[in-house]
Amino acid sequence: MKFYDKTAAELQELIHSNEATITEITKQTIERINELDPKVDAFLAMNEEKAMAAASEMDTAPMEQRGPLFGLPIGVKDNIMTEGLVTTASSRILEGFNPIYNATVVEKLRAAGMVIVGKLNMDEFAMGSSNENSYYKKTRNPWNLDYVPGGSSGGSTAAVAAGEVPFTLGSDTGGSIRQPAAFCGVVGMKPTYGRVSRFGLIAFASSLDQIGPVTRNVKDNALLLQAIAGHDEKDSTSADVEVPDFAAALTGDINGLRIGVPKEYFAEGVSESAKAAVYDALEVLKEKGATVEEISLPHSKYALATYYLLASSEASSNLSRFDGIRYGYRTNKASSLLDFYMNTRAEGFGDEVKRRIMLGTYALSSGYYDAYYKKAQKVRTLIKKDFDDAFKNYDVIISPTTPTPAFKIGEIIDDPLTMYANDILTIPVNLAGVPAISVPCGFEGDMPLGLQIIGNYFDEETVYRVADVFEKATDFHKKTPQLWEGAAQ
Repeated sequence: MKFYDKTAAELQELIHSNEATITEITKQTIERINELDPKVDAFLAMNEEKAMAAASEMDTAPMEQRGPLFGLPIGVKDNIMTEGLVTTASSRILEGFNPIYNATVVEKLRAAGMVIVGKLNMDEFAMGSSNENSYYKKTRNPWNLDYVPGGSSGGSTAAVAAGEVPFTLGSDTGGSIRQPAAFCGVVGMKPTYGRVSRFGLIAFASSLDQIGPVTRNVKDNALLLQAIAGHDEKDSTSADVEVPDFAAALTGDINGLRIGVPKEYFAEGVSESAKAAVYDALEVLKEKGATVEEISLPHSKYALATYYLLASSEASSNLSRFDGIRYGYRTNKASSLLDFYMNTRAEGFGDEVKRRIMLGTYALSSGYYDAYYKKAQKVRTLIKKDFDDAFKNYDVIISPTTPTPAFKIGEIIDDPLTMYANDILTIPVNLAGVPAISVPCGFEGDMPLGLQIIGNYFDEETVYRVADVFEKATDFHKKTPQLWEGAAQ
């Protein structure tokens, strides 16, 4: 029996009816990863022995103690701490690093009874839009292995798109879940900032980073967010707000819902295919009873510059802890302590990470702080105000997730400005801190396109409700790459 094409509810039904065991599901998942991943390169580290042991133990648990995700396999992005399982953030400077504690989200996965099967490749320290910045390997898009899966959570989305695992966790700093979700034709959610604990997440930009779920359908995404959300005393940025039942919000009713469509998100640079796919999606939602109006988010045009100043500044501060003294890579070419620091970082960090550290250090330096960092913070406030004003009149905001579909590996790796522009439609969401999801909405040629649904603060329920209505009215989420069926059944 095939398990990899089943939803969470279908897998639970098989388990509860004794047609499958957790051990069998875990074993098939690992076998499929071992078969497909040499082509996709989504996984950096496997957890086979511990996963099988955990699955065997879970099979003995009473049925009444099992939740909707109990016994189901999941992969975790490599910047999320996993005790006893190597965590490198895809950087040489953390090569071989074995954490001595779990991130809060990992503890929550274990509490939900999920089986962690491995760690997923990413752009180094989550800096990138293509997954080409990993020190270890380049992940490939399952829809076409010559194309990028997006980044930085490209390993997380590629693994789901390839049918290797039904669930993964990613992190989103400027679109790093939603952009690769769009490129790979899967569902990726960036929750409200503070909804999910960042304790145990290796920081890139602390005021922007947020962990979120990647799945093949909206309901499974809602179930996974339910499992990882909640206040955490270990994280000072964690919000002490109630976690609603996200799956219960999928009522199928959006009659009277108000949708704002920002004209700035359909400007030059957005492909005609991406525009057409979103306009078609809006027609679907209108048929279901929603109203659609064009709106303006005027300061969005400054978001890209604002983001790269702020994110790089925070990265400059956060990454200063990697010095080769306490853990990770250390140089053997040093004649002084200063040489040791400099050579460790020069050898341990990749080009993109160095580029952002240098930009951030410059923006924070004496004489330039007011001109760059402080000004960027003021513009961030204006971008947030645009969203605040829009949500006074609209329930959600809808746009393309990315300007174009995925591009070829190596095509723009030497053009950082073009690479940065891939996140132009997702970055404002992180600057404002609001939640947003990407769901499949069409294709350009054979490559997927994504629909971005943006919600008000801590209103993931409405975002999921709209996404679920669209998903049930279309069949984009049911389409799979040729690679999917090319694997042994």
